[in-house]
Amino acid sequence: MISVLLVDDHALVRKGFRLMLDAQPDLTVVGEAGDGAEAVRLSAELRPDVVVMDLHMPELDGVRATELITEGLPDVRVLALSTFDLDENVVAALRAGACGFLPKDVSPEELVEGVRVVHAGEAALAPRLLTRLIGTFVRAPEPPRASARRSVRLDALTDREREILRLIARGLSNAEIAGELGVSPSTIKNHVTSLFAKIGARDRAQAVIFAYEAALISPGE
Repeated sequence: MISVLLVDDHALVRKGFRLMLDAQPDLTVVGEAGDGAEAVRLSAELRPDVVVMDLHMPELDGVRATELITEGLPDVRVLALSTFDLDENVVAALRAGACGFLPKDVSPEELVEGVRVVHAGEAALAPRLLTRLIGTFVRAPEPPRASARRSVRLDALTDREREILRLIARGLSNAEIAGELGVSPSTIKNHVTSLFAKIGARDRAQAVIFAYEAALISPGE
């Protein structure tokens, strides 16, 4: 049973999501929060498997709440929701540790699948939508210290790991990368595990952000 915490400042939205999720045999909503601060508190108290997090809330917003939750509770996975498909706050949420993003008008089937995918450790976002999103917004200048840290992590990658990271950023799955490089999926899985550890990426979403910021791939590639 996958436990879920719902976070949205509109009670009607939370009720709708609860009905969608509780109707599934493998999902259960264990709590609801009306703002980011309450979300952080309930996450620590309830330890849900997945937090479905609205990004746009008064007081403590969803991005900061996501950061606090993922820093303090690494086993809790966050699925971010936004009213807009292309929203700079979505990238901010991914940087903060969210494992995926879905539009707020998502269908019941898509929401249910998104929760399951995030719980499984994958990014709940179509890879090509992810690359388009990040290619649009990951362009802002960053502090020199952050750039230096990324350079050190990039230097730690082997040539094959860099190649695989580029293919991940292009939206390819492990199976597709294996076909592209002519090796077994298990070999690719091992490479992916290694490169994620070296760059400090929790999942494919953060790996794609790293690839763009390290200029391994350019928007539209």
